[in-house]
Amino acid sequence: MIRPLVPRLAIIGAGLIGSSLARAAREKHLAGTIVVADRDAAVCARVRELGFADEVTQSAAEAATDADIVIACVPVGASGAVAAEVGPHLKPGAILSDVGSVKASVVEAMAPFVPAHAHLVPAHPVAGTEFSGPDAGFAALFENRWCIVTPPEGADPAAVDRIVALWRAAGANVETMSAQHHDLVLAITSHVPHLIAYNIVGTAAELEETLTSEVIKFSAGGFRDFTRIASSDPTMWRDVFLSNREAVLEMLGRFTEDLTALQRAIRYGDGDALFEHFTRTRAIRRSIIEQGQETAAPDFGRRAAEKPKHEQS
Repeated sequence: MIRPLVPRLAIIGAGLIGSSLARAAREKHLAGTIVVADRDAAVCARVRELGFADEVTQSAAEAATDADIVIACVPVGASGAVAAEVGPHLKPGAILSDVGSVKASVVEAMAPFVPAHAHLVPAHPVAGTEFSGPDAGFAALFENRWCIVTPPEGADPAAVDRIVALWRAAGANVETMSAQHHDLVLAITSHVPHLIAYNIVGTAAELEETLTSEVIKFSAGGFRDFTRIASSDPTMWRDVFLSNREAVLEMLGRFTEDLTALQRAIRYGDGDALFEHFTRTRAIRRSIIEQGQETAAPDFGRRAAEKPKHEQS
């Protein structure tokens, strides 16, 4: 019998990422025992029904006890509270990690609660859908997606290697970088795009009633994509913007400058400037497809067989 990569894996939070990681660990035999904790009793009951965990509890402390790796799959604003709860129960050599899309503030929030005999190795799987909850997860979510590991200064190399190995075994490509650099990169590739989506959908919602119905009825692909993004978990994204405010504001400033340039080109009929800009941005899309982070098919890079049932059309 093959020895599991992680004898006892504790996942705190049974949302999209947590339930997907548990499913991947179960399907790929990555853990000897999978423990899932969620403070919501109804969520715990559903996890038991779905059967992707060996043990289910409402207590994060209970889940962390004797665990080799504990991964906080919660909104970034709750990461410090989770660390405070599980910290006293981490055994010697245990690793505490997370999946948040902001890293510097997470390190600052979690580090004070990690005992000297344990290790903190934050990570961010850059994968997801607009759905949430234990039913939204699926084992293939991380396949060929990137997971960014952001070890704090002085982190134990062996602990970092174990987190890297776990995410690779779950199907992800892994890269390491500093928390600060991660936050700047994700501000432009994820956070600002989500903010724009929330804003444009909000603008449509504030239009007079008749025009709003027309917007919904005649939605073209661009607006439909914005609504998909803007339907993501509001708690998670509220915490992201509050936790990564400096990087987001910096990238919003750059975006505003570029948007002003496009406004100027439209106002003065500068077709050459518009064509050059659109040609350059089109090449970015092609590069993303070439690197395997998307497909040319309009399914956001996922084959139908890999989708949860409620996501299939």
